[in-house]
Amino acid sequence: MEIPYTVEVRPDTGLSNGKFGVWLFLASEVMLFAALFSSYILLRVGSTEWPNGSEELSVPMAFFNTVVLITSSVTMVMAWASLKMNDFGKFRLYLGLTILLSFVFLIVKYFEYSHHLHAGEGPSHNTYYAIYYTITGLHGLHIVGGIVVNSYLWGPGAKMWKTAKERFTN
Repeated sequence: MEIPYTVEVRPDTGLSNGKFGVWLFLASEVMLFAALFSSYILLRVGSTEWPNGSEELSVPMAFFNTVVLITSSVTMVMAWASLKMNDFGKFRLYLGLTILLSFVFLIVKYFEYSHHLHAGEGPSHNTYYAIYYTITGLHGLHIVGGIVVNSYLWGPGAKMWKTAKERFTN
């Protein structure tokens, strides 16, 4: 069964439906995380005492995970660029690296969570940990969603794109 879709640019937005949908999704993500960070700021400003993050969390582990996150963003952009250049081999390589780095990020976060939970520092421990687990937990779910989508695009989706590209270029 063929699903009807249009790839033409819409005159009212200047974007194709797919690109417009991605921008709407990104806008919703920005609003969600902006609300969470605004909540964090309000809770921190309104608190009579707030722990020092570098004393509560492992700075080297956070630094490592930040490097992993930034690197995965670079590999994702490289996958997209490779796809635009019709280099499906490099596309699969870079997307595979993105998926692998996503798992590395989640594994590091697992060890970080395990350490805190074994120490009795769960979300109910204090407001700091409540907002920490909320923001990082939601971010973890975001990454799991990315792994699912990217895994599909890396596997069966890559074949579909290649076939569609060949059909549209002939």
